[in-house]
Amino acid sequence: MDRSIKFVDTGKSLFFATIRKRIDEYFNNQNISKNANSSMVFKTLIYLGLFVGLYFLIVLDIFPLYITLILAIGLGITMACIGFNICHDALHGAYSSKPAINKSLGFLFHLIGASVYVWKITHNKVHHTYTNIIGHDGDLEVAPGIIRISQEERVKKAHRYQHIYAFMLYSLTSLSWFFRKDYIKFFKKEIGAHKNKHPKIEYFNLFFYKALYYIIFIITPLVLMDITWWQFLIGFILMNVAEGLVLGLVFQLAHLVEETEMPHPSTYENIEESWAEHQMKTTANFARKSKIATFLCGGLNFQIEHHLFPKVCHIHYPAISEIVKSTALEFGLPYHENKTFFSALQSHYRFLKKAGRA
Repeated sequence: MDRSIKFVDTGKSLFFATIRKRIDEYFNNQNISKNANSSMVFKTLIYLGLFVGLYFLIVLDIFPLYITLILAIGLGITMACIGFNICHDALHGAYSSKPAINKSLGFLFHLIGASVYVWKITHNKVHHTYTNIIGHDGDLEVAPGIIRISQEERVKKAHRYQHIYAFMLYSLTSLSWFFRKDYIKFFKKEIGAHKNKHPKIEYFNLFFYKALYYIIFIITPLVLMDITWWQFLIGFILMNVAEGLVLGLVFQLAHLVEETEMPHPSTYENIEESWAEHQMKTTANFARKSKIATFLCGGLNFQIEHHLFPKVCHIHYPAISEIVKSTALEFGLPYHENKTFFSALQSHYRFLKKAGRA
């Protein structure tokens, strides 16, 4: 049965044509590329330098254990930032106009534990098309049965406390992703309305690159470092807890806040709005004026701009966000944003609290 849905234009499709024209005019008038600039390259070198430096400082085992533990936590945060800042743009083809450069930088996704192939299906194809649509957007499967996000889901007694325990679960994001989620998504018959049918080479790639990650971050430290297995386990878990908490929080603040909509269409039911209009209603920004948040989150705090223009490098999002906001308001469309990271966090907290009750 074909469960795919369509977006039915409500007369506001002119919004996307207008905003696309204005964004193109901005880049033409400024005589700049939509891809990475020197600031983005410098940012990339910083994160790659931190990644390599922290990793070798850890495995060379030259510091006391408590320092090494701090370095491991820093490495986890750095890997999350590499995913946000470098891999995300590269896998969207936004980092460079040259596919080879995007592919090379996207390869880093394998090194930090995630499957490039599965990501391109679940995120690039499914999430960006069916954003926040229950039963179609695979990214909404935060912790099925444990965290309730839709009024259509059955309420359990534990859900009354999900606004408290959800944040602890977010810290398990990377462990779940690297050891469980990619495998489950890969072998599912379908993700939302997308039917999985993989080339044979991708079966090899999945296990080969997962093994590479396990060798780099599990086997190599155990072989090179003078530590016990339980000391390694503590460090490995804390590294992933730090990485997972950063990943989990940033991902949720873009779509699961009070202002965003979550359509729940029945089978064969269409979405009565254009795709661009849908993105404006289901996506939210946070800390748009914060240079620190933008540097750390790789433009994921400009989620609206990213969803409308995924082929534009995030380094340009602060500049084009004013164009997007003014055009949205001109067409009577919402422009959801929380002024700070913490106000977005509070909004997500209230969203979870409300969703946890019938």
